[in-house]
Amino acid sequence: MGASNYRPSIGTLIKEYLLITVGLTMYALGWAMFLTPNGMIGGGVTGFAAILQYATHGAIPISITYFILNIILLIVGTKILGTGFGAKTIFAIIMTSVMLAVTQKFIPVDFVDEFAQDSKIVCTVLGGIMAGVGIGLSMSQGGSTGGTDIIALVWCKFKHASPGKVILIIDILIILSSLLLPSYDRNGDLLSYPEKVAIVVYGLMQVTVCGYAIDLYISGSKQSVQAFIFTKKVDEMADVIAFDMKRGVTVLPAKGWYSKEDKQVIMVVTRKADLNLLLRYVKSIDPDAFLSVSSVMGVYGQGFDTIKVKSTKEKR
Repeated sequence: MGASNYRPSIGTLIKEYLLITVGLTMYALGWAMFLTPNGMIGGGVTGFAAILQYATHGAIPISITYFILNIILLIVGTKILGTGFGAKTIFAIIMTSVMLAVTQKFIPVDFVDEFAQDSKIVCTVLGGIMAGVGIGLSMSQGGSTGGTDIIALVWCKFKHASPGKVILIIDILIILSSLLLPSYDRNGDLLSYPEKVAIVVYGLMQVTVCGYAIDLYISGSKQSVQAFIFTKKVDEMADVIAFDMKRGVTVLPAKGWYSKEDKQVIMVVTRKADLNLLLRYVKSIDPDAFLSVSSVMGVYGQGFDTIKVKSTKEKR
């Protein structure tokens, strides 16, 4: 009970890893084309790696710092959390490190200069959008770049806190840390303190734009759908959804009006981002199953959003 017959086909795996690679390439290009040429910073491990590259005048490349820190975080996270992070996470970390190195070396200097001249705000926005869409594409296929996500998970294991808030705080601290280290521009000139403060502002803007782009791309992550599944394999289907997908299942009594037969209908509420996985399970168990899927305005309770009610004092 609870074991499904679904196994991703070779074609599906190739497609997923290809899309993860495309997403991570976009992420790396966002940094190489718009951010690093302007001395911009951001949050996460990549942001810290960029700060270190600027402080050492390029002696320590972003890709090297990114790879080393993520490997350390993977080891620590695995030891403390007691679980692996999956092949896609390891693949994403390696691929991002490679892409960060390759894109900075092979993008023509003249092309980069077109974006690096007197347009830092534009570059911050474009870099944030490109990086955010890239991360969103990777995440939609199950890819994760690890980094500060692992730190947040470790922190939340010992302290009651929201992982999102922990990541946001870490990002802000990383950006502010750039004020403590020297920073050089592409010409080798040491940046003044006011210039570094401006870079911090751009960094906060980049994190905001990047996060917004991620949310837009995977907007389904917080949206939910309600599915009614009509199948002859009710027990098997319900077990797989409940035990493999870890989603609540309700089996409703029904009656076909034309056939006058008593039947059972499976009702499932899940995240929109998990809909594709649900469809795969359904198809693998019963290719002849009939589904009705609709969006819902809001879902509250266990596994979804918490119920928030304004008190009488708040209304006043």
